[in-house]
This record gives sequence, C-alpha cells and structure tokens, in this order.
Amino acid sequence: MKSSVETLSPTRVKLTIEVPSEELKPSVDAAYKAIGSQIAIPGFRPGKVPTRIIEQRVGKGAVMQEAVNEALPKFYGDAIEENDLRPMGQPEVDLTELPMAEGEQLVFTAELDVRPTIELPEFSSIAVEVDPIAESDVDAELDRRVEELRTRFGTLVGVDRTAQEGDFVTIDLRGEIGGEEIDNVEGVSYEIGSRTMISGLDDALVGMSVDEEKDFTAPLAGGDHEGEDAEITVTLRTLKERELPELDDDFAQMASEFDTLEELKADLRTQAEQAQSFQQGLAARDKILERLLEDLEIPVPDSVVEAEVEAHFADGSHETEDADHRAEVHENTVKALRTQLLLDAIAEKTEVTVSQQELIEYIIMTAQQYGMDPSQLAQAMDDNQQAGAMAAEVARRKALASVMEEAKVTDTNGDVVDLSATVEVGDEDDEVEAPASDAPESDDDSTESDAEVDAEKAEKKKAEKKKADKKDKGEKKDKADKKPEKKDKKSDEGSADDSK
Repeated sequence: MKSSVETLSPTRVKLTIEVPSEELKPSVDAAYKAIGSQIAIPGFRPGKVPTRIIEQRVGKGAVMQEAVNEALPKFYGDAIEENDLRPMGQPEVDLTELPMAEGEQLVFTAELDVRPTIELPEFSSIAVEVDPIAESDVDAELDRRVEELRTRFGTLVGVDRTAQEGDFVTIDLRGEIGGEEIDNVEGVSYEIGSRTMISGLDDALVGMSVDEEKDFTAPLAGGDHEGEDAEITVTLRTLKERELPELDDDFAQMASEFDTLEELKADLRTQAEQAQSFQQGLAARDKILERLLEDLEIPVPDSVVEAEVEAHFADGSHETEDADHRAEVHENTVKALRTQLLLDAIAEKTEVTVSQQELIEYIIMTAQQYGMDPSQLAQAMDDNQQAGAMAAEVARRKALASVMEEAKVTDTNGDVVDLSATVEVGDEDDEVEAPASDAPESDDDSTESDAEVDAEKAEKKKAEKKKADKKDKGEKKDKADKKPEKKDKKSDEGSADDSK
C-alpha cells in the first residue's frame, strides 16, 4: 500500500491511498465467501458456489464493493499511522479506482480534519502578574471558616415566634389539582431559604406560626403532573432556630483538637492563608493559559466547531436560537477547542503519562462535584466508552501544571508567587467540600440535628480524653509515691522475684 498527503489547510488534509490487487485479494476472497453463503443456487451447497456463478448472480461490482467496505477501514488506519496524522472527526472518502479486472489496484482519497501543528514556546519565557494576597481577604476567609465551624456545632432549639429564613421546620404538605388530591406527605424536615423543594414554599413559610396552614399555587417539579399548577397547602408543625456556641476555649476543645480558642484561630488562619494562596495560584494558571492562547496561532477546523454548535442546540435545552446566542456559543466553542488542542500539544511535548491512581482520584473528585457515587460514575464512563476522554482530561491538567512549574509568576508588588500548592495534580477550580446536613430528620421536637450529634460526639471525646489524662496523671503520681528506696543488688533481685 502507498499513501501520500496533500495539505489543504492547517487543519485539513487529503490522503490518497493506493492498494495493490495482491493486498486487496484476501478481502475479495472474503467477499465472495460471504455473498456465496447468503445466496441459494440450485445444485450448489451453501458456501460452495463458484465465483463465476456469484458474479453472474449479483455482479462483480457488488462483490468488489463488499470487499472494499471490509478492507477500507484497515487501509485508512494504516495510512493515518504511516503519515502520523491525528484526525478530528470522520473523513470524507471517495473511491477513484475500483479494481474490476485482474491486476488492477484500488485507489481512494480521504479528506479529513486533523490536529494542527502548534509551535510551543519555552515555558520559562512565560511571565504573568497577579494580585497579591490581601490581609483583608485572609481575615474574611478566617471569619467565614470560624462561622462555618460554629454552624456545624450549633444546636437547634424551639422558638416561640413566626418563621423566618434560616429556621428549621417540620411541615405537612398536600397538593390538589382541580379539587383532586395528588399528594400528601407529613413530617417533612426543611430549612427555610434553602429553596430545595417546591417553588413558592419558602415565601409561604416566612411569617407562619406553629400549627398554622397556608395555601399557595405552584407548578409541580416531578411526577405524572410535572409542570402543572397545583394548589398546595402547607402546615407548619415545629419551628426551630440554630443556636451557635460561644467562641471560647470550651468551643475550641469541643470542635477541634486544640485546647484554646487562640490555637484554633491560629490553625484556621493558616488554612485561610493557604486557601487564598490557592486562589492566587488559580488566577496565575488562568493568566498563563490566556497568555498562551493569545500568543499562539491555534487554528481549529470549521466543521468540528459547527458540529459542536449544532450539538449544543440539538439537545433540546435551548428554546431560543437567536443570532447573538449562536455567535456566543460559536465563540465559546472555538476557545474551548483551542484550549484543548493547546493542552494536548503540551502533554505530548512534556510526555505526560496518566497512572491508574490518578484516574481513580479524578473519578472520585468528579463524583463529589456531581453528588454521585464514584463507582457509579466509573461504570457510566465505562459504559459510554469515556475512559479515553477521562485520561485525556487528566493529562491536560498535568500538562498545564508542568507549564506553571516553569513559568515566572509575580504579584503586583514584584514578589514571586509560590504555585506549589496549585500545580499538584488533581486540584480543581474550586475546593470540594462535603456539605454538612444541618436540618433535623424527623418531626419529633426531641430529634437531634447532625450538628447536635457532632457536638455530642465531640463532648464525649473530650470527656474521654480528660479522663485518660487524669488517669495517666494518677498513674504517674502513684508510681512516684511508690518509688522504692535505694537497696543493694540482692534486695532489688528479691523485690523483683516478689513482684513476679
């Protein structure tokens, strides 16, 4: 087989492939055999029909077409590999010579979009500037973390007033359409303001008193009547607010391993500084990527862009497709494809490899973002044959990290920015934290919230630690009180024997 490449544009080529008759012969023989097994000729057993009879019955053109269809993917693949091409999308194939006589060759062409060649700069030559870490931002992050910790260890207490946003309630809900009851649930726990249930519920609950009923109309979000307006009746059964613990040493001991509030805040400040440093690193990463995209010529195939745009509007989630919206989608698609091509080129240049452990970590992290079980996400990716795409995404992250390690990043004060925490593989744009469940799970007034359970466990742990410390101190004191007087060697041996 011989092949040649004609460059039509930076992202499109034309392959011409010539296949000698002897290389095509195995496929021709297979075609005769396949067709012969499918036709019934009187006097011949299935699969034993002579080639001459098969040609008379179906025509030699049909046989050769069958042979070419079977052989073409292999010859195309061999030509792609031989010429070191990286296709994007499906080729447009044209048969120019079909061998109808003995000794004639098969000739076909394939026009296809390919990844462009990108001339990458020396990464050490890249320099970007970011904002310095402001002390006020660290203070704000520290305050946020302190309040988040207080909230986790807060307790829910009943209140004698009307409901307001942030309260935790137990409610009954009944829904009707045209006077017919379609749903009725009791004892539902809910945090007012979370807006995780039916539309209009939060507004209805604000201002209600315990045992009060209120009616409102809202479209249903699921079920057989999804999208239909229903008359909703909500009854408020219990009302609680979160009571936050005082910020003192007792709180520090309850919520952490530290003995004093000062020690706890010092640790939280360190975490806040690390978080701000991480965000600064993300800003540097984005600027490095933007600099590369601005400085480099990275063409993308028009057909690939158009296919992506059409797929965007074909999923049914976009009711309107005006010119401005389409232009915006087109622009975003071009940028996304240029970014992907750039990172793939960097991964190739730096010879990035992806380990099994890195794939597992990526799956776990992605599953957390989407609130899925990691094993279910892994199975879904495997079923949809997305393992390769997943590995490519991890490789792109590692590729960008390799650029960040070499690039020069300073803040506007001229200080060098440490990116070590940001370039670690697996870091995401945002920190992923598991949300704490704060609402009570029952309509029972005595039901403890998760925060209360956390506090109870912490108190128990604290008590056990103090008990262990007290016991340890007691044992040390007993040993000190029972310290034997100095004796001669023989007396010591006798004491040892007695103790045994």
